[in-house]
Amino acid sequence: MPDRSMKGVFPILSAPINEKGQLVVEDLERQVEWIIGKGVHGVGIAIATEIFKFTESERDLILSTVVRVANGRVKVVMNTGGESTDVAVFLSKRAEELGADALMIRPSSFIPVPVSENVEYFGRIAESVTVPIFLQDQGTAQVSPAMAVQCANRHENLCYIKVETPPTIPRMGETQKLSRGSGLILFGGAGGAFVVEEFKRGSVGTMPGSTLPDMFVRVWDHFQAGDEVAANSEMRRHAALIGMLAQGQGYANWICKHIMVRRGVFTPGSDFARHPALKPDAEHYREVDSLLEELDLIGK
Repeated sequence: MPDRSMKGVFPILSAPINEKGQLVVEDLERQVEWIIGKGVHGVGIAIATEIFKFTESERDLILSTVVRVANGRVKVVMNTGGESTDVAVFLSKRAEELGADALMIRPSSFIPVPVSENVEYFGRIAESVTVPIFLQDQGTAQVSPAMAVQCANRHENLCYIKVETPPTIPRMGETQKLSRGSGLILFGGAGGAFVVEEFKRGSVGTMPGSTLPDMFVRVWDHFQAGDEVAANSEMRRHAALIGMLAQGQGYANWICKHIMVRRGVFTPGSDFARHPALKPDAEHYREVDSLLEELDLIGK
């Protein structure tokens, strides 16, 4: 029986990269310790980690490092999607061997295929491992609520879904309604921008970025205590920064790592993104720093 107990705040780790494009392992280790120290319930290695930009050996290094440092204190979720079923099965088996507690996989999307083919894709992957799988529903690779239920009925390992297709609020509500009785467990993502609204619609966890784990843990704790007003207050206070981190075309990777340096997690020079990724200009960085100062986050 796969682990169905996962819930809470599971930040997606950022990959510290130096000017030469190399992974800075010491900063990755420091990030995992820092995030765990903020009270999170799990960590993820996924698209915000730029995992799709790393070689197979680099992926192994990232996952094995995170598993070693976490040392069972929190759950570790690894993205193992691929554009072929065979590749996804290979990556999934390898992640399980290296100690991942769960996998996260989006549908194949390079060449569109019928829903039945993606259900088969997920089913074959689920049959190849023993750990649970998060179906990743994104705007460019969607897992509709109906498809999610088909997957959950196909195999017991397909028991989680990370809902990210915008607008996520109605998407979460629809998924909750259609999945009743299927055993499917709902998580939110998309930077956590609408986490409170998603909690109200059946989400039991969120997978935001790595820069604000302490804030999202406070939001989770407030909501669990029944204090929705306090949860929303935290979200409103950090809304501008969350918005900054929602920018595409690689901007978010640069900004996230800059924030990790400013918060004292990454060392200066470990804040490069893997190419291609559009880099913010100096004015943009000044705007981010102004928000960090206003929120009293520098060095913390």
